[in-house]
Amino acid sequence: MADASESATIPITVDFSGGLEMLFDNKRRHSISLPATDVGGKPANIAFLIDHLCRNLMKDPRAELFVFDGHIRPGILVLVNDADWELEGEEAYEIQPRDNILFVSTLHGG
Repeated sequence: MADASESATIPITVDFSGGLEMLFDNKRRHSISLPATDVGGKPANIAFLIDHLCRNLMKDPRAELFVFDGHIRPGILVLVNDADWELEGEEAYEIQPRDNILFVSTLHGG
């Protein structure tokens, strides 16, 4: 018998800007239902969200434009409910229902 928490999800909004939307089907805003726990049974956090986005939402094969060595690529600003994720614990921040996570590329030109 499956545990109820195995199928529990967290409704969140994920936004992409600064060109990152091209990696995600050219859509800036995505309303998703994130699994409430990771594969180890721990509460979903931003690190888990990043992996989930790459595996399930990213349409472009160039994941290296979003992640580097399993972490958000330098030059991408992450906001959690309009606050810099550094104030929220970065990748360790536990996702809450109705959170808004914004990823903004700050890299321009060439």
